[in-house]
Amino acid sequence: MSELSCRCKAQCTSIAIVAAIIIGVIAGMLTFMATITITPAFLWVLLGIAVVYLAILLATSGGSYSSRGDGCFCSSLKTLLFGILGTILVSIILLGITFAATSILGAIFAGLLLAFFTLLIVSSVCLILCKANCND
Repeated sequence: MSELSCRCKAQCTSIAIVAAIIIGVIAGMLTFMATITITPAFLWVLLGIAVVYLAILLATSGGSYSSRGDGCFCSSLKTLLFGILGTILVSIILLGITFAATSILGAIFAGLLLAFFTLLIVSSVCLILCKANCND
């Protein structure tokens, strides 16, 4: 089994956070201008994806972590978990409360949802790169 302690400087997770903020702001602006809409079917799909990611993460997290590893593995895992839980929380809020398509609050929640989902996707790529030891 390969050692999971990477020598990276958490550059990948920084890129994931910046990409999530940019996508979130763009999505919020497009939602406010009624260019894109967040439908309940889309919310259910994102909720399902996040729950499946959480289940896979819980199922595979037992014993695969090296005690010496505190590099990119931990930061990628924390960022991935933050994206998963944020996606679940915001999609449940949006499923429970309906907002007008062009309201400020609806645009903020839509931007948050897509920012957390972007964080989930990009940080899972960071975690895969870290486990494969490609972050040199």
